[in-house]
Amino acid sequence: MTKKTDRQDIKWRIAREIPHLRRFARSLVGDQDRADDLVQDCLERAIRKQHLWHRTGSVRSWMFRMLYNLFLNQCRSKRGEIRVEDVADMQLSVPADQENKMACRDIGDALNLLPPEQKAVILLVALEGVSYDEAAEILGTAVGTVRSRLSRGRDQLRGLYSGDGKVQLRRVK
Repeated sequence: MTKKTDRQDIKWRIAREIPHLRRFARSLVGDQDRADDLVQDCLERAIRKQHLWHRTGSVRSWMFRMLYNLFLNQCRSKRGEIRVEDVADMQLSVPADQENKMACRDIGDALNLLPPEQKAVILLVALEGVSYDEAAEILGTAVGTVRSRLSRGRDQLRGLYSGDGKVQLRRVK
């Protein structure tokens, strides 16, 4: 392939990932405008640094890692509360009834109380369906750490979400 064809190919691959990036970003920051800004920053960086993707691994993993690193940088600089958008408001593959929407909202509230590292692992594995290996690559950590964070995060969610519509409103450390 020529350099021009390579650039067009990577741009096409990047463009295909935008819906996934938007969903992940919205889950991380909880606000559509902030999520769009985060995705925009990620896309700009991906285009600027497209030469760093060496066609090993998936473009999605590379971009999710970039987006997650940008998110962490924002967390460090702002130290503000990071909220997960209500899961009930996201596009679901099947329409949910009212009871399911309320349960999703409650789980989203409980998810908001988790540390960002546990929240990111749960979102990647449960919402985006990435493998443990891929999540480890995205988060820049070992697979064992991903499994540990996922297990601890799930345990914390069970403790926070009682299933009766009540979320124990306490920040998990």
